[in-house]
Amino acid sequence: MSARTMRAWKVRTPAPISTSPMDFVTTDLADPADGEVLIAVRACGVCRTDLHVTEGDLPIHRVHVTPGHEVVGEVVAAGPGVDDITVGDRVGVAWLRHTCGRCRFCVRGQENLCPESRYTGWDADGGYAEFIVAPAAYVHRLPPGYSDTELAPLLCAGIIGYRSLLRADLPPGGRLGIYGFGGSAHITAQIARFRGAEVHVMTRGEHAQELATALGAASVQGAYDRPPVPLDAAILFAPVGDLVPVALEALDRGGTLAVAGIHLSDIPPLNYQRHVFQERQLRSVTANTRADAREFLAAAVQHHIEVTTVHYPFDKADKALRDLSSGKIAGAAVLLM
Repeated sequence: MSARTMRAWKVRTPAPISTSPMDFVTTDLADPADGEVLIAVRACGVCRTDLHVTEGDLPIHRVHVTPGHEVVGEVVAAGPGVDDITVGDRVGVAWLRHTCGRCRFCVRGQENLCPESRYTGWDADGGYAEFIVAPAAYVHRLPPGYSDTELAPLLCAGIIGYRSLLRADLPPGGRLGIYGFGGSAHITAQIARFRGAEVHVMTRGEHAQELATALGAASVQGAYDRPPVPLDAAILFAPVGDLVPVALEALDRGGTLAVAGIHLSDIPPLNYQRHVFQERQLRSVTANTRADAREFLAAAVQHHIEVTTVHYPFDKADKALRDLSSGKIAGAAVLLM
């Protein structure tokens, strides 16, 4: 099998997406090693983290990496030691692909903080390819009732949004503010509403605002506008540090702001009285655990999520990233194989 080839996107040298830093190439198809499975990719979501990897906002972990970590596909081969996944299974590959299992973070259930953690589409080649090899222990069973294109964004946008919601510590029936309304936010807003939250959306772009309204937001306004009510919790999805003091100031007493992104521009100085006093909290979100993924995917069975997607042919991944960068996508972009 190793003599076979496949088509894949590779980051030539990280640079602004407007300069076309990726190449569409033919490359070798790898065999699965012990504990791994080989998956034929059916669909791959386009995440903002892919843009950060491609543009160099994140340091290089693998030279000429293939991005993509919202992968839906079919298992076509399994390496030795794989006994719970079989050829023909529809599975998902997400961001987290390895942890040590021994450090104090792994032992206490915080494997997302493992110093030896590794990630799909950053440390290893991802899903902007016809095939992907992944560790079976980090491959996910997928909920029924969804198409491949609906499932793809759930594997990062959905999972990390779910963890962000947990980190925001939203009280039952509380008021949640969402800053930025793309692939992850439009899924998280639905999970919050399923749980009885009142959702207020601050975002740029007419299409994003229209989507927020259609999904039942109690109010929708510009990214820097003040929501009509004090917020019990907020999640910042936009990678814009300037919005941190804006969101903190919108919080009610005891409120929490969770920053969902892996990358954020610099946060301006905070005023203690305006932004932090009265026990307001600022929390980051670092990847997710496999338990988070299982809980979220179970919730997606209990409550059907309306996943808004924009489809791109596999050979137009660079265009998908350009459109994501410029804010043209309402919902989540998905590459179709």
